[in-house]
Amino acid sequence: MSVFASLVVGADGSTSKNGSSSGISSGADRTTFLARRRNADFILIGGQTARTEPYHRTPVPVVVTSRSMINALADNRLAHWWNLPPVSALEKGVKKFGPNVLVETGPQLINELIQARVLDGIYLSITSVTGGDDVIDIEALLSNFTSVHRDEIQGTLFIEAKTLK
Repeated sequence: MSVFASLVVGADGSTSKNGSSSGISSGADRTTFLARRRNADFILIGGQTARTEPYHRTPVPVVVTSRSMINALADNRLAHWWNLPPVSALEKGVKKFGPNVLVETGPQLINELIQARVLDGIYLSITSVTGGDDVIDIEALLSNFTSVHRDEIQGTLFIEAKTLK
């Protein structure tokens, strides 16, 4: 099983701007992000992500873990809205779709998966944008992993962190 999270943040640690991650994304981040999703068996997101980000079309199934059963993705035939805790939704998704999982959600759900020790790593894109919302401590997030590789492409810093401590 391979479970990796994908998260874009601004230089100040902001994870959204004007209510969406698109406000802090870059062209290089978007290209890398879209390529990563095509290799996943399914995408796992939270309900808030489903309501604020464009998941109406996805190349692979998308599993939404949410306590609210108001399905914001009813028009996506590959969307599955499950009223399950994140770890249970992850396990059910692996059984139904396969072991290669891309978690595209906010820091709260990512931290929950880290605490449950089910995340193999994270792909973090850090753009030059500042002044966004929902700020996280990037170094604190990365301190959960033992292997951290950094690479800069077109002004965006890409970090691949693996293996939970």
